Amino acid sequence: MSRAYDIVIFGATGFTGKHTIPQVEKLSKENGRNYSWAVAGRSESKLLAVLKEMGDKIGKDLSKTPLIIADVNDVQSLANMAMQARIIINTCGPYKFFGEPVVKACVENGCHHVDVSGEPFFIENMQLKYHEEAQKKGVYIISACGFDSVPADLGLMYLRSQFEGTLNSVETYLTSGVVGGPYPGPSINYGTWESAVHGVGAFAELKDLRRKLYPTKLPKFNPKLSLRGAVHKCSFNNKYALPFMGSDRSVMQRTQRFLYEEEKLRPVQVGTYFCVDSIISILIMAVMGGIFMTLSKFEFGRNLLLKYPGFFSLGFFSHEGPSDEKMQNTKFAITLIGEGWSTKQDDCNADFPTSPDKKVIAQVNGTNPGYGATCMALTLCALTILDDPAKLPKKGGVYSPGATFHNTSIIKELHKNGLTFEVVEKK
Repeated sequence: MSRAYDIVIFGATGFTGKHTIPQVEKLSKENGRNYSWAVAGRSESKLLAVLKEMGDKIGKDLSKTPLIIADVNDVQSLANMAMQARIIINTCGPYKFFGEPVVKACVENGCHHVDVSGEPFFIENMQLKYHEEAQKKGVYIISACGFDSVPADLGLMYLRSQFEGTLNSVETYLTSGVVGGPYPGPSINYGTWESAVHGVGAFAELKDLRRKLYPTKLPKFNPKLSLRGAVHKCSFNNKYALPFMGSDRSVMQRTQRFLYEEEKLRPVQVGTYFCVDSIISILIMAVMGGIFMTLSKFEFGRNLLLKYPGFFSLGFFSHEGPSDEKMQNTKFAITLIGEGWSTKQDDCNADFPTSPDKKVIAQVNGTNPGYGATCMALTLCALTILDDPAKLPKKGGVYSPGATFHNTSIIKELHKNGLTFEVVEKK
């Protein structure tokens, strides 16, 4: 695939886009790489300004970086952009509204595409609509390449590789917090809030979409992993856990379906949760979460949520985004508790005659989940597609990160760059 640029960052003037620039500048020249890259967006002046801002931040002159003018409302401009790139890093959300035109342009013009969408409806709709054409074109379309859902999805693949037996189920627990401080101001930028509002608003459409996407159900495996109730006590850190409503579980289930259908591997059952410190926190989150879920169902409610993000998130989200100091001092961990058997069976459909006899606990740890770990993971997903095409599935298609990268060295690359994977306990 001979193109003017190996990588194009589309939406480079947005909050996630601009924080991707230093990662692409750094990682595109490491490990023997020498990839060319450009930035794309609607405004030349804003692109130049963000290159100056991020160049000053990392101590490099980025003023000679090529610019591409492209707009999601201009189909021809997207086609021109896709024809110039081997892969588009698409940071222009909410993807429900702005994602498909870019995906379509990439598929039609033979250009790979990665994004950080945590919107299940968008992700699965792109698979339904473009998977076959992407396969024919040899193009990879990979969503959820940021904090949603690389740590959880590839964390499960890592745990599976370390299990040395048959893994039946995994429960993931997210913990996150700011170290030191206080660091005033919001924790996450408005764009993530906007995607969440519209993502929740699309939940009702998911059922019909999944019937079309997955007409055949996966077989049931025993013992069945029962999803836990609204609140339960964590066994490993004395915190309280609630169901995690992000995209991790749906992304991980897509990976497990792929492994079952394409590689004849027993699919792992998944439950996802996040941890909080106290009952008071749970009560506050229950009230605010109930308001959020209710308002997200109606256009009037969504407009209110979008107009007053600070009020409805208790200051957690804002148009301004978090400070650099706060981002760099935000830590997170995803603990993956896996249960299964110490032996293997050749038949991926067979049930075991005994109860699970083995447990392995792994952890994925990182810093700055929203923008540091996200932008680094996003960049490495793009680079891995360019680096290791022979290790990717089916020579093209719309896949999850775990399905795409499980045979590559991406976990080692993530580990080297601050997203660490380790086994913390075996029983």
